This record gives sequence, structure tokens and C-alpha cells, in this order.
Amino acid sequence: MVQAPTSPDIFGSLDAFPHYDETTHIGTRFYSKATQLSSFLSSDELIKDLATLVSHRGVVFFMDQTITIDQQKELARRMGKLSGNPRTSNLHIHPISEDVPELGKDVSVISSKGGIARAGSDESTRASKGWHADITFERIPSDYALLKMHTLPPVGGDTLWASGYEAYDRLSPAYKKFLEGLHALHSGEFFNDYARQQNLPIQDPRGAPDNTGSNLTAVHPVIRTNPVTGFKTLFVNQTFTKRIVELTLDESDDILAYLSRHISENHDLQVRFRWSKNDVAIWDNRSTFHTATNDYGSSLRQGNRVVSLGERPFLDPNSKSRKEVFDTLQ
Repeated sequence: MVQAPTSPDIFGSLDAFPHYDETTHIGTRFYSKATQLSSFLSSDELIKDLATLVSHRGVVFFMDQTITIDQQKELARRMGKLSGNPRTSNLHIHPISEDVPELGKDVSVISSKGGIARAGSDESTRASKGWHADITFERIPSDYALLKMHTLPPVGGDTLWASGYEAYDRLSPAYKKFLEGLHALHSGEFFNDYARQQNLPIQDPRGAPDNTGSNLTAVHPVIRTNPVTGFKTLFVNQTFTKRIVELTLDESDDILAYLSRHISENHDLQVRFRWSKNDVAIWDNRSTFHTATNDYGSSLRQGNRVVSLGERPFLDPNSKSRKEVFDTLQ
């Protein structure tokens, strides 16, 4: 297994702030409450280095943040632009986002009481079925997501993330080669069902010219390249990926079931984060998966998420895995 880098090379200007890696493969915590994201907004260098770090480490955590919702939007927007996302990619507007005046359509309220986090959910299923990357049903899906949790239950409600880089690296060479020729259908059609039930409009457009209409489906490569790191990553998930288009349905179901277990059952490529009030998590949706833990009964758990849009997913045949790159550095 690959050892994750801890050198300042991936931290850049952020190396000046107190931090530690949560696990070998994913997750870094800036543990000092004096490290405030709002102060990063005065520096393009800090924001670009933050985007680079998030893309390498998958998810980065900041404690007890004072950042406002407008600052959260600005940070997400600038992370995308400074890391090279297309000019036409902006903040995502979720299909069932409600236009709350003090937040705006481009903020998703993540709440245990309903809406985006509960649409299509079935509490009778295994918790492992919740693993996903955000909005992969869009033709132009997300690069970065920023979530600030402001209301928490007395106990519970942790979030887990898993590394798509490490998931890819653990596959055999033959299986990697097989998957690299495949594409998968991603669907968010259950949001249409929820919208009809709640008498909500489907938001349109949704942050990029290609993200339009009520057909919430897209086809993406099973293995994609993260353009910030150049690493290959697994890009299918339990919630939105429905089938591999080049295969029969039975073949597709078997492979997707294996890849889902590959993510959920390898706890050593995951990180689990216990939230405190006003903590912020920032992750790269191109190369991570995440799932919430619904273990807090009827208590309220709520936060505000901003999602920026990246590029149309692609696989660069000349890109390498994270392990291949790190092996050459040793």
C-alpha cells in the first residue's frame, strides 16, 4: 500500500498553519481555531494551495469557523477557478434546491429533517448504501464541496470519506485495464420523484450550460483523471451509478456491487470525522466518496453546503496512479 506524502510539497503556503494527517491515505485536519478560512480570502496563493491540498488529501477539516455563507461561496468559486476549472463552470444549483432568501439557490441545506439529504433515502437499508460523490448525475459534476455544520445532535452524525485514489491503486493491473475502457450511467432521477411529491420545481440551469433540463442522467468514465493531481481515480458510487453501459445488466450489477464493497469494506482507505459546531469540511468530489452516519434518532443535524462545478470527467491515457507517482519519488 502507498504511503501518503507528508512533505510540504502538497501544502505550499498552508504548511505555515498547524495541521496533521488524519489517516495515511485521506484526510488532513487544521486543528487550531486560529486558522480561519475567512482570512484566506485575501490571498489567491492560499486558496490555490488549499485546492491543491484538498485534491491530494481528499478532504480537509477546519475547526470552529466564522466564515459566512457569502464567504463560503466565494471560497468555493475561487478554489475552482484558481485550480483551472472551465470558465463556464460556476457554483452548482441543486435540482431540488429551495431559494431561501438569506442563502440563495446555490446553497444546499443538508438537514436531517428533509430535502436533499433525505430525498430517495430508505432507512431500512444498510448504512453502507449511502456512499456517494456529490451530483455525479450532472454532465458537469462537482470538483470541490464545502460543508459547514451549524446544528448537531448531542452525539452521532459523523461523516466518513473514502479515497478514490487508493481504491483504484488496490485493484489488480488486469482489472484496472478492464475498467479503464468502460463508462457508467449515473442517475439522480429520484430527485424528480421527490420534486413531484413535494410540488417543487426542478432548478434549471444548474451552474453550467450542460447542466440543464429535468433528465438527471449522465455517462462518465468508470476511471477518471483528476486534473489537479494527474492521478487516476475510481469514479462510480453506490447512490448515483446505475449501470456500466458497455456490459450486460448482470455483468454490470456484479461489477458495481464489487466496487461498492471495495469502497465500503476497506476501512483503511477511509477517514471518519466527528463534527463540532461550525466545523468546515472541504473535499474533492472527483476522487473521494462520502456518507453520513444516521445514528442520532430524531435530533436535528443541519449545515450549509456549497458545491463548485469542475470539468466534464475524462480519462487521460497518459495519467498515472498515485502509487505509480509516489513510487518514482522514493
